Amino acid sequence: MVVSEILAAVARAPHQPLDFVTLQLDDPRPNELVVEVRAVGICHSDLSGRDQHYPFPLPGVLGHEGVGIVRAIGSEVTTAKVGDRVVMSQAFCGECEACRAGSVTACRHTVGLALNGVRADGSGIIADGAGAKVSGAFLGQSSWATHALVREPNLALLPDDIPWEVAAPMACGVQTGAGAILNVLRPGPSDSVVVFGAGTVGLSAVMAAKHIGCETIVVVDMLASRLELARELGATHTVNPSSDDVVAAVQAATNGGADYAVEASGARSAGPLAVDGLHAHGTCILLGTPPFGTKIELDWIGIVSGRTVLGAPFGGGTPSMTIGKLLELRAAGELPVEKLVRTYPFADIEKAIADMESGVTIKPVLILD
Repeated sequence: MVVSEILAAVARAPHQPLDFVTLQLDDPRPNELVVEVRAVGICHSDLSGRDQHYPFPLPGVLGHEGVGIVRAIGSEVTTAKVGDRVVMSQAFCGECEACRAGSVTACRHTVGLALNGVRADGSGIIADGAGAKVSGAFLGQSSWATHALVREPNLALLPDDIPWEVAAPMACGVQTGAGAILNVLRPGPSDSVVVFGAGTVGLSAVMAAKHIGCETIVVVDMLASRLELARELGATHTVNPSSDDVVAAVQAATNGGADYAVEASGARSAGPLAVDGLHAHGTCILLGTPPFGTKIELDWIGIVSGRTVLGAPFGGGTPSMTIGKLLELRAAGELPVEKLVRTYPFADIEKAIADMESGVTIKPVLILD
């Protein structure tokens, strides 16, 4: 059965409340699926789309941490069937040179697929009752809705025993933070890791570093409650920029400089601090996502002398493989994602957004019954 009518939360203007609207969802193409959304996270990237810090055309449907049940499939879909539980993840084409080489986070078409609001051929995905186009496919999903249309490469199968609210953050936030540690940095037990930002991304990096057994894990954040949770999840040291000299504190905790730094806050001031806290040959990975066009200043000589700065969207791995590893860690009790999550009814999306923006909630997850 193809679903054509959906209920969605529509963003119409920056910083304005969302409208719940009945919309029309296009039928799936051969490599597409329709997923009934059962839960979906709220991420700062969603708000960047709403507030036009990302060039996503409005009006549009946001949401990119969706999980649910496959309700319809295109004629060429082979990896999932109707009734399967799935996680929807990032947009990538699966066909370009980078994707064929397994580097899907370097897909040449990701930005267009994620932010243009339409398919790669320009055709619309969502329309209102009058037939006017509403932007969809936000970061490959637009899952702030009862149903989402997604491409086959952007799915991972989900076991029956994983709660929806635990699986949803794995689509982006948990995958990004933990994946950066597991897929890209790959520290050893004797290495030190400093994490800037104790949100979902940063705390997921902490949990992954603890899993590896890193002997020193430093977390930098402004909120005492977040620092307390960071220690519970594996941090050995915490730093509060409101009272501490960040670079000095990091260097003191890491015997002169960290081996690895994870910038997960997206704060413009944090990037240079993360790099400055490294030792001479340390590596900083930038995961936070400030508005497009944001620039930072780095110490040129520090880079020339051996420091490395890099980025890794969605944790630098193939979603199905990374999410599979995350599910293994959770089954072993090493990735307690539920400690980050607070659930809200879909109708309370504005409260969930407000609670995330104020810091009351780390990872809001909307539940659709």
